[in-house]
Amino acid sequence: MKRLIFISALILSILQLYAQKDTTAVDSFRFTTLKENKITPIKDQASSGTCWSFSGLAFIESELLRMGKPETDLSEMFIVHHSYSDKADKYVRMNGTINFAGGGSFFDDLYALKNYGIVPEAIMNGLNYGEEKHKHGELDALTEAYVKVIVSNPNKKLSTAWKQGFDGILDAYLGECTEKFIWEGKEYTPLSYFQSLGINPDDYVSLTSFTHHPFYTKFAIEIPDNWRWGESYNLPLDEFMSVFDYAVNQGYTIAWASDVSEKGFTRNGIAVNPETKLEKLPGSDQAKWLNISPKEMEEKIYKIQGPQTEVQVTQESRQRGFDNYQTTDDHGMLIYGIANDQNGTKYYLVKNSWGTDNKYKGIWYASESFVKDKTINILVHKNAIPKEIRSKLGIK
Repeated sequence: MKRLIFISALILSILQLYAQKDTTAVDSFRFTTLKENKITPIKDQASSGTCWSFSGLAFIESELLRMGKPETDLSEMFIVHHSYSDKADKYVRMNGTINFAGGGSFFDDLYALKNYGIVPEAIMNGLNYGEEKHKHGELDALTEAYVKVIVSNPNKKLSTAWKQGFDGILDAYLGECTEKFIWEGKEYTPLSYFQSLGINPDDYVSLTSFTHHPFYTKFAIEIPDNWRWGESYNLPLDEFMSVFDYAVNQGYTIAWASDVSEKGFTRNGIAVNPETKLEKLPGSDQAKWLNISPKEMEEKIYKIQGPQTEVQVTQESRQRGFDNYQTTDDHGMLIYGIANDQNGTKYYLVKNSWGTDNKYKGIWYASESFVKDKTINILVHKNAIPKEIRSKLGIK
């Protein structure tokens, strides 16, 4: 009996020692901000796949702040309405052979701003369907079903009413895109309001870094959400990453498209690229995580508790990830600053659009390794690119 008690006590001591070692082996993150540019308040895309609109307009709102203009809250759903309508046109013209879903790209923002303008959020919040937050499950299902019926061509000839019917769905859910409105005592059209902001869409360029196309040329990244076939300039990885630091340090923000389905991208404000690969989680946007139970959240998501050894990313490893579908186009966000952790590892400050219910109140810290590995493309002002790189790309 005494022997059994002794063995039990020994085992308990070993377990306690191991537990202490285990908890102290991984320190919590401690960040020091090195550079931080101005951003507008965090928003919540909620249960919608419209991160591209939220991040694209967050970028434009930050650009206005950089230019010394007042804080502005722009309507994401105005951009979504026009983009969905355009996407329906293209889907039908392509006989249903392109992607039709809630996703999009930064090209959608630039195209809509240039061709349709914009309105303030207060003019069009896109919540015409009895919800307090965006919830696009029904809208996305309806619009997809609608265009599939049109492409099936049951009348053996497209009717003259199909597009009006499609836009009617958008009007019912998101609200009509007004032709004129009064703002701060002045009448505007969406285009005249956008022009009053002083933003030139032609000043903004998309950059990427892949080897399946020549460097210093432009190509349309082969991802489903790039349905407009917008082109990105292709840079070697070292030059691509130099743009991030140059832009932020010169006072610019960066619209950032990335893969967030990696387990290293936690729901608690951290994005790291562990050297020991963790099991990849399904899903892309915050909406796809809403059905995860609290136990699963704890077991699968919150295990990254401090700095750790990360992947040494190369041009070749980055390309393999893209070619093998390990790096996917999941989410758009805004990079606006640079920080170091307690070990001196570089992180980028990221404004997300999943509300403020996380450790850093809607902000993420993305490690340099993660950004280097998992970035699909970025959108920047052309002057946020170092002059020597701009010259190689032929950008004036």
